[in-house]
Amino acid sequence: MESPRAARRSDRLRRRIPVYTALAAVAVVGATAAGTVYVKAQAHSPVGAVSSVSASPSASASGEASGEASVETVAQPVVDHDELLAEAMGSVTVEDGAEVSVAVLDLESGESATYGDGAFDTASIVKVDILAALLLRAQDAGRGLTVTEKSYATAMIENSDNASASALWRTIGQADGLDAANERLGLTGTEGGDGMLWGLTQTTAADQLVLLQQVFGEDSELSETSRSYLQGLMGQIAVGQQWGVSAAADGSAWALKNGWLPRSATGLWDINSIGRVTVGGHDCLVAVLSDGNSTQAKGISLVEAAARAAVSVFTGTDSTASASASAS
Repeated sequence: MESPRAARRSDRLRRRIPVYTALAAVAVVGATAAGTVYVKAQAHSPVGAVSSVSASPSASASGEASGEASVETVAQPVVDHDELLAEAMGSVTVEDGAEVSVAVLDLESGESATYGDGAFDTASIVKVDILAALLLRAQDAGRGLTVTEKSYATAMIENSDNASASALWRTIGQADGLDAANERLGLTGTEGGDGMLWGLTQTTAADQLVLLQQVFGEDSELSETSRSYLQGLMGQIAVGQQWGVSAAADGSAWALKNGWLPRSATGLWDINSIGRVTVGGHDCLVAVLSDGNSTQAKGISLVEAAARAAVSVFTGTDSTASASASAS
């Protein structure tokens, strides 16, 4: 017989994250005296399609009288953003033995793309999830965070303090509390780490994108006050930790949380980064997860390259441009 926690896990895994597709807007832009109608299709793709259809003489004559014209339907290709992301990731160097997964959402269009679907250790990016769970508990109780909770939250997010994370992990009820909060937040592929091993929480890039939507979007279980509070902390990360998805942003136009963890059994590194970046006035949510990196520096380079590739799918920026931030 499954435990309640395992049953919740199975139920979450049966769900699927909605796939956003581009919708084409069709406009009639001109007609000739002979009755030829020109139709232009516009989509969220950089390239539009234009076709012409000639109406019959009788249709032209009746069209003059009724103001109607016979227009043949022109099928428009659907933009496959997952394919575009896979192509962009083709330029990213991944060392032997390492794995990477990335998910990106364009906040303007609501369209997303994902590369890779494996589960990864969260390391310290779970601290955003821990704070989201704490804020939900406070909302349910009709209260704000206590002075002590705010102190722990600030240290946990801005400085990635582990002792503060452990204190709040206990407050939310450890893995069971995190899993319950994630069920409300819509995360279907994340499971809290055993005991006090919050850094070994398992997650996917797609799930981290859902979490970022809860933090930075308006359709959220978190109140506007809670979202603003979390966003503020993610925008004030300690100087030595301002790497990761920030590499894809314009200057300081980012809010993020990074995670890094050397695995004792292998000596290899988990390197992760999640957050919001702004490029040319364009806002994107980005989550990059990786493991099997031989060094922390190589893992950071991989995550930054993946973040730039992900953002390029929606902004058209050069995914091979040099990073705007580097590891300290």
